[in-house]
Amino acid sequence: MGVTAAEIVNQLEDAYRASTERLRSALREFIRTGARPDPVLRADGGFAYPEIRIEYNGAEPQATSALRSFGRLSSAGLFASTVTRPALFRKYLEAQLSILMEKYGVTPTAALSRQEIPFPYVIDGSDLDAGSVTTADIARWFPTTELAHIGDEVADGTWDAQRSGHSPLALFDALRTDFSLARLQHYTGTPVEHVQRYLLFTNYQRYVEEFVRWGAGQLKAGGRYSLLSGPGGMRLTPETADPANLPDMTAARKSQMPAYHLVAENGTGISIVNIGVGPSNAKTITDHLAVLRPEAWLMIGHCGGLRDSQRIGDYVLAHAYLRDDHVLDPVLPPEIPIPPIAEVQQAFWSAAEQISGEEPEALKRRMRTGTIVTTDDRNWELRYSESALRFSQSRAVGIDMESATIAAQGYRYRVPYGTLLCVSDKPLHGELKLPGQANRFYERAVREHIDIGIAAVDALRDFGPKLHSRKLRAFDEPAFR
Repeated sequence: MGVTAAEIVNQLEDAYRASTERLRSALREFIRTGARPDPVLRADGGFAYPEIRIEYNGAEPQATSALRSFGRLSSAGLFASTVTRPALFRKYLEAQLSILMEKYGVTPTAALSRQEIPFPYVIDGSDLDAGSVTTADIARWFPTTELAHIGDEVADGTWDAQRSGHSPLALFDALRTDFSLARLQHYTGTPVEHVQRYLLFTNYQRYVEEFVRWGAGQLKAGGRYSLLSGPGGMRLTPETADPANLPDMTAARKSQMPAYHLVAENGTGISIVNIGVGPSNAKTITDHLAVLRPEAWLMIGHCGGLRDSQRIGDYVLAHAYLRDDHVLDPVLPPEIPIPPIAEVQQAFWSAAEQISGEEPEALKRRMRTGTIVTTDDRNWELRYSESALRFSQSRAVGIDMESATIAAQGYRYRVPYGTLLCVSDKPLHGELKLPGQANRFYERAVREHIDIGIAAVDALRDFGPKLHSRKLRAFDEPAFR
C-alpha cells in the first residue's frame, strides 16, 4: 500500500520540527558563546523549510465526480512548494494532496528544500533571549528575512518556471506565508491558529460588538462552536460566555485591525475583522489572510447611497465594482473586470430573505443590486462635478472605501468574495451622516445586517468545493486551492 496524504504531512511536520530545533539550538549557542553556525550543516539544509515535490509524467487523469476548479496538474514535469508550520495547515495539505493522488496517481514526497527559515520566526514567541546580542549580529551568520525572496509572483502570474526549474504547487511558499503569519498576529491581536475559514470584514466597531454578543449566545446555547477568541487574550467558552455580560473589549484598541474568532471544528467557524477605513487597510489585511486559504471573505459595512430612490438603511448587493481605490493598480490593472461570484450573490440574497422575513418583492424595494464605487478619497464630495459624472457613467448605486479592494484581492488570491452594504447616508441628495441620525441608524440596522452576514456564511458552507468558481482561476494555475 502506498503512502497516504496524512503520512506525507507527518513527514513535513517532522522535517520542519527538526529544522526549527536545529536553528534554535544554534542560536542559543551563538548567543551564549558567540559560536557561529556550522556552514556544512547549513549547506546540507539544516535550517531549511520542508518541501512537497510531485513528479508528474503527464498520464491521463482519472475521471472523478467531484466538481472542482482546483486540483489540476497542467503538464508533465516537477511541481514543488515549500511549507511552513505544517501542523497549522494539516487539514488543508491533506485535502489538496489527496485530490492529486487520487486524480493523477502521483506519489508526493517530502524533502528538505534550499529555502532557509529566517531566524526571527523561531525567536519570536519562544524562550530564546538574545540578551546583549543584536539582531544585526545574528543576521551576519543566520538566515534572515530578505525581502528580495518574498513576493506574490505566483499569484500575480509572473512566476518563471523555467528559471526556477519547477512549477509551483501553491500560491504561496513558506517564506511568504511566514511573513504574513507574523503580520497577522500583529494587526489583529489574536493567534493565527484561531482564524476561521469564513471571514467577515467590517469598518464599524458596532458590528464587531454585535458579533461578539451573538457569538457569546451561541456558545452559551451549546452546539458547534467551542471558543470565542479576541484581542488581549480574550477567551470565551461555553462555560464562561454570557451575552448579557460581555468582557471588556478595550484591549482591541491596541490592535490596528482587531479580529474576533468564533471557532468551530476544522476551522469552519466565522472570523470578523474590523479593518477600519480605507483601501490601504483592506489590502493590508487581505494580503496576509490569503495565506491561510480561507473559503470566502465577505464585506458587510456602510456606504453612501447614490440614487435618490434609496433610503437610509437600504441594502446594496454589489455585482460590479468601480475601482477608484488605486492601491492595486500596479499588480491588477483597473481595466481587469472583477466578476461577481454567483454562489456568494445567492447566499446574500437568501440570507436577506431569511433574516428580514420579507417577501421577495418587498425586499427588492430596499435591496438594490448594482455597482459599488470604492474611492481612496474620503472627501470625494468636494469634487462633486467630476464625481457625479463618473458615477452617472458607471451607473453606480453606492460608494465606500473598501469593497472593491477586498473583491479585487479575492480575485487576485482566488478567494471567493462578496459585498453587502447598508446605506448610511445620501451625500448627493442632501442626507448627510450627522451624529444623531447616525446613532438612530446604527441602533436599527446593525443587528439585522450582521445576522444577514452570518446567515450568508452558513449558506456558503453548504456549497462545498463548488464555491471556488472557475472565474478565479487562470490558464496555468497551481494545483492547490
